[in-house]
Amino acid sequence: MSDETNDRIASDAGPDARTSTHNEVPSVMPDETGHFGQFGGRFVSETLMAALEDLESLYLRLKDNGDFKAELAADLKDYVGRESPLYFARRLTEEVGGARILLKREDLNHTGAHKVNNCIGQAMLAKHMGKTRIIAETGAGQHGVATATVAARLGLECHVYMGTEDIQRQSTNVYRMKLLGANVIPVDSGSKTLKDALSEALRDWVTNVDDTYYIIGTVAGPHPYPMLVRDFQSVIGEETRRQCISNYDRLPDILIACVGGGSNAMGLFYPFINDHSVRMIGVEPAGEGLDTGRHAAPLNRGTVGVLHGNRTLLMQDAQGLISDTHSVSAGLDYPGVGPEHAWLKESGRAEYVAVDDTDALAACRSLNQLEGILPALESSHAVAYAMELAAGMSSEEIVIINLSGRGDKDIPTLARIDGISLN
Repeated sequence: MSDETNDRIASDAGPDARTSTHNEVPSVMPDETGHFGQFGGRFVSETLMAALEDLESLYLRLKDNGDFKAELAADLKDYVGRESPLYFARRLTEEVGGARILLKREDLNHTGAHKVNNCIGQAMLAKHMGKTRIIAETGAGQHGVATATVAARLGLECHVYMGTEDIQRQSTNVYRMKLLGANVIPVDSGSKTLKDALSEALRDWVTNVDDTYYIIGTVAGPHPYPMLVRDFQSVIGEETRRQCISNYDRLPDILIACVGGGSNAMGLFYPFINDHSVRMIGVEPAGEGLDTGRHAAPLNRGTVGVLHGNRTLLMQDAQGLISDTHSVSAGLDYPGVGPEHAWLKESGRAEYVAVDDTDALAACRSLNQLEGILPALESSHAVAYAMELAAGMSSEEIVIINLSGRGDKDIPTLARIDGISLN
């Protein structure tokens, strides 16, 4: 968005928008070494250094290229179905009492979640690099489905690594990936979840770096992945900002998004970073409780360490061994977090809280029964915290939840919790 466009929007939008500092560059991060303060960087084997440098060079060359931007915009519109609505959840708002609750409907995207925004962009980079083989990791399966979808569209070989625990929890998405022609590779090591799937995908890339492009699904991994995934997902926040100003003549008061690795949250937050009147709140999974150790909340309970090629906040013991994680939502079950989130926490620009399994499940049912919208269990964590927060706010205030995905994939989990067999 140009400075001229920003000035026009602010002028049309009233005093709240005019006093915003959005005309500043949203962030100077990462620096030229790929760091967000002390976080980020590139901690990988020499085998991958050249590939990462080539990827960074290509991305920096293409991201402002007119033809590249036009092709990306066309795909997001005509294939993904953007822009996604900013929906006023009237009955949920009335039930809670307090601030207006708006939902950014990423669940309506093709493939059912925000993940496809990034996959479309990275698939274009893979095409420019002449790669013929695509690999990815997945937890809840939504990134795997999105990757398999873009690979099928381009006629590329696709391999998706997925922990065996997540394969059991997300069987619908596993079958969907196979229908798309992808090879789903079970990972039976470690916790058998997202962390281990990502580790195996990195090992694959080291071995097959010449013909393989690795589509990382979140704002983690070695530089430039946290930057480029953030940038591809920023379409969420750019649309949200424009829609809120257009519909309400002002900026929102609070943005809320769930955080696992953190791509949906960064996509929402990034265009608002310099709008200091807007609170940004990320919601981690507290699992069975932060004090039980059975959670996945490194921003709330983590310490600094290196995992999957970057320095960030991690769930680890005193010896630096990665701790097991737990969440009812497979997509949030990760012991680390994107380095930009760690920096946003350290700088104080964003806040990070945690919601447990019980409250997330209750919020999932509430949104389904009040609005006819079945959210993913990941997104349900954000819904739960928003309901609690909005209740104590005025009716003139606005809370926006990034509804990062739909809950069709979670029906087997919900049914199992309810003691219902779907067979």
